[in-house]
Amino acid sequence: MRLPRRPRLLLPVAIALVAIVVLFFLFAGIFTDYLWYNSVGYTAVFSGVIVTQILLFVVGAVIMVGVVGGNMLMAYRMRPMFGPGMFGGASGADRYRMALDPHRKLIFLIGVAVLGLFAGSSFSGQWKTWLEFINGTPFGETDALFKMDISFFMFTYPFLRMVLNFLFVAVVLSAILSAIVHYLYGGFRIQSPGMHASRAARVHLSVLLGIFVLLKAVAYWVDRYGLVFSDRGFRNGASYTDVNAVLPAKTILAIIALICAALFFAGVVRSGGMLPGVGFGLLVLSAILIGGVYPALVEQFQVKPNQQGKEQEYIKYNIDATRKAYGVDKSEVIDYTAQGDPSKVNVTADSSISGVRLLDPSLVAKTYQQKQRIRGYYDFHDPLDVDRYPDPDGMMRDTVVTVRELTGPPAEQNNWINRHLVYTHGYGFVAAPGNEVDSEGLPNFDAKDMPVTGALADRTGLKESRIYFGEAPGSTDYVIVGGSGKQELDYPESGGTGQKNTTYDGKGGVPVGSFLNRMLYAAKYGEINLLLSSDVNANSKILYDRNPQERIAKVAPFLSMDDNPYPAIVNGRVVWIADAYTTSNAYPYSQSKSLEAMTRDTVTDPRLVVPQPRDQINYMRNSVKAVVDAYDGTVSLYAWDDKDPILQTWRKAFPGVIKPQTEMSPELRQHLRYPEALFKVQRDVLSQYHIQDPNAFYSGQDFWNVPNDPSGEAGIKQPPYYLSVKMPKTSNPSFSLTTTFVPRQGPNLAAFMAVDANPGPDYGKLRILRMPSNTTIPGPGQVQNNFQNKFSGELNLLGLGQAKVRYGNLLTLPFADGLVYVEPVYVEIAAASGQEPYPILRRVLVAYGSKVGSADTLKGALEQVFGTGAGAQPANPDTAQQPEGAQPEGNESITEVAKVIDEAQAAYNKAQAALASNPPNWTEYGAAQKELKAALDKLKGTAVPTPTSTATPAPSTTPAPSATPSVAPTPLPSS
Repeated sequence: MRLPRRPRLLLPVAIALVAIVVLFFLFAGIFTDYLWYNSVGYTAVFSGVIVTQILLFVVGAVIMVGVVGGNMLMAYRMRPMFGPGMFGGASGADRYRMALDPHRKLIFLIGVAVLGLFAGSSFSGQWKTWLEFINGTPFGETDALFKMDISFFMFTYPFLRMVLNFLFVAVVLSAILSAIVHYLYGGFRIQSPGMHASRAARVHLSVLLGIFVLLKAVAYWVDRYGLVFSDRGFRNGASYTDVNAVLPAKTILAIIALICAALFFAGVVRSGGMLPGVGFGLLVLSAILIGGVYPALVEQFQVKPNQQGKEQEYIKYNIDATRKAYGVDKSEVIDYTAQGDPSKVNVTADSSISGVRLLDPSLVAKTYQQKQRIRGYYDFHDPLDVDRYPDPDGMMRDTVVTVRELTGPPAEQNNWINRHLVYTHGYGFVAAPGNEVDSEGLPNFDAKDMPVTGALADRTGLKESRIYFGEAPGSTDYVIVGGSGKQELDYPESGGTGQKNTTYDGKGGVPVGSFLNRMLYAAKYGEINLLLSSDVNANSKILYDRNPQERIAKVAPFLSMDDNPYPAIVNGRVVWIADAYTTSNAYPYSQSKSLEAMTRDTVTDPRLVVPQPRDQINYMRNSVKAVVDAYDGTVSLYAWDDKDPILQTWRKAFPGVIKPQTEMSPELRQHLRYPEALFKVQRDVLSQYHIQDPNAFYSGQDFWNVPNDPSGEAGIKQPPYYLSVKMPKTSNPSFSLTTTFVPRQGPNLAAFMAVDANPGPDYGKLRILRMPSNTTIPGPGQVQNNFQNKFSGELNLLGLGQAKVRYGNLLTLPFADGLVYVEPVYVEIAAASGQEPYPILRRVLVAYGSKVGSADTLKGALEQVFGTGAGAQPANPDTAQQPEGAQPEGNESITEVAKVIDEAQAAYNKAQAALASNPPNWTEYGAAQKELKAALDKLKGTAVPTPTSTATPAPSTTPAPSATPSVAPTPLPSS
């Protein structure tokens, strides 16, 4: 039944309208991408990727359509001239043919169009493989098995596999669809007593099967090179079985496949299916016996009973390749006794630990928030970052830094105008020296407030502190800036309207003054207000993709990103510095590992902004340092590892995108640091690959583990720490990234590792201090337990009532032929009703050898351990013993203890009153803390008698609960 004339006219119009709308949205997405790349000056990346993808799409679609469609047409033209019934009566195929034949042209065109679309899309998705292949740079190193340049396995082998896979798909689809066409049009029939086929159909299908087997021969030959990635043996790389059984088997199978292909081609000139059948049977049988059974027998009966001896050579290949691929082949291992004597250490002569960082970036984020957030719509990224800035004397010191970012408007004011036109940016740089706190145990901020004030801000010449581009969730949304009038919230201020407004005048962003651009972005974001709002005018710009990692990943899609960019003041502006990596899983004989698993620890953010494109890797280099201006979003990429062949390859593909290292300013260079992700990967590798002897490696007796974080969540690895460390045989402390190792089984310390993180001659130098295997050196977990046992009394007091004890970084440092452990202890107390609790530094714990110390300050704790300044370590209630034969003082001692408890209770009550005032009176609170400290000191020296007359050690717990304060304020540390 034909449709009425009007509906028949409306249908094409509706289809055309839908097509126009779809094409418009597609155009809007592509053109706005171009505008974004143009705004950041990286149109070469946009055009390079787009052109490459288009070319590959066309090539893939044309080849697939040409091969598959051509074979289908050939099968149709080869149909029997006497019709489908030439082999007998009608069959089921006749019904299908009669239904499809009237529409065969339309079905064919739609089918090949869909096929071309999928094939082209798949092929264009391999643009990285293609660009690496045509721009591949030699490594100048050869693999251990084939003696070919590493670049063949990195760039050429993946391309060959890509082409072979594409051709296999094309030939298989051609064979299947051609057989269907032959069947529909009578080329062959499946009927008793067998299959009957026309000569044309038999020849056609024989040729296609012959081509398939020929491709299989090529694949067998190419697969030989893939053995360097084998996981059959003890470690990745070609094993004994691979080299002595699989490799010759692949060669033999390639030759057999060539013979089988010839048998299939012989079916063209010789009728019958015997030769193709023989070829197919020979191929399957040889693949099973030669390719499967023979290697399995060699593995079972030759290798497994003698694996250590058989695999020794290949384990050595794996060790050497893995160490090179992960950049740890030049690491230095130093035997270290760690048997320092505290009584012989002159702390004043070696002051390398006196400036150790006490502020824990993963803990004090809440403290920064409470003291410097200013308003609820600002926040700081957690954890904070560690950088270096000069002190008043010009000496560089570790500094805990962050920026005040905008999370969005308050919930009750969360409308489109506020979200996109008013609340547009954060404001301010906040920093505090890592090695000191103020009189209240809080960070001693030297860059703070709004506008930014402080000594550090003055020394660095900070001129622009607005944060339009950052890590906060608010940076994931677009904002419209630069319009007429000052309607953007700059920062809150007292008096008047309570806020200072501004308008953006940076060079970043895409202009949206024209109607076309506004319409395109309205389509992109599905927001009609972009077209209707009078606040969007000729001067307006749109800022989006404002997360630093997103911007870097977009302009350099061939790099993998570190998940922890950090802010720095460079030339008077706040910038984000990020590390970018070249990674691969195609380095021959190198051990393949999960990047996510290697970098996971207690400070890893599971919400990675930029997902890693390839999680399994066996090669990694920190090839690029990237910088994003926090105000205008400018992205700058600098080549950091010029010798990396993968980086050189991408610089050929995108010339001019990555600047030479020489263009870095000195101010920027002094804030660069060794990246955490690379260091985590290298420590994971070195936990095993510090062993270079294959026999010792096979036994695995000296393998290490990264210890669990004793102050963090149970079962999760301890993170590496940035701090200034003086390594043995060096004259001065250097800003470093450090970690520790414990044996695979056992809590003792096995090794300490540090890398020089400061740009300079020794940047990237990995040094491992290996502990003696015949001596027990306490590991981080043991030291943590020792601290808690030794100072359980005062630590228990810290955590009573509503207070919560939080342990900071347990830092390990080599010092005076030994190891010193430093751990800050924080108390988290809610200072007022409704206020979130935040950590305040209350203790510093130090251990060196068998001595431990606990004091309000690092200086005091060091003096307890090393006996300088204040003298000997005070008695500890856990260890103090009465002299032999001493008798308790009875009721007199009880009276004295009760008096001290009363003094402590009074100090506690005074501290609670100071906290309860609004705002809290920190001066009175500090005085009360000092009074409580004096009472506790008296309590340490007072023996608590028991009901019997037997002399006993003083208990490590606090006095009776009824007389003990429910919250334990403690003495305030001084800086």
